[in-house]
Amino acid sequence: MSEKTRYSDEELQEFKQLILEKLAKAQRDYELLKADVTNTDGNDIADTSPTFKVLEEGASTLSKEESGRLAQRQMKFIQHLQAALVRIENKTYGICRETGKLIPKERLRAVPHATLSIDIKNQTKK
Repeated sequence: MSEKTRYSDEELQEFKQLILEKLAKAQRDYELLKADVTNTDGNDIADTSPTFKVLEEGASTLSKEESGRLAQRQMKFIQHLQAALVRIENKTYGICRETGKLIPKERLRAVPHATLSIDIKNQTKK
């Protein structure tokens, strides 16, 4: 029997479901982070008395900067998940972009937007 060159439509649907669930959660998390940065929840120090301590304002600024970085990272994750959905539609999902072989299901379940097999990923880190 020859080696599989792509996942079956049923397997792709399983991965699609997993990705859609992760995408929904990622988008909810992104919205929360974005709200924290843009202060849409209205719980900021801007409307409190001017006696607020400078250190607390500094901590608030640092918190917003961290939330901004996390929001950027979350958006990148969302884009990777969306790209994985495109690969599912193209039936190229789960194929290592370096070797052309199938990425093991276990890796795809852990990192559904992976485009490299774990061996190649480890080699690129060195």
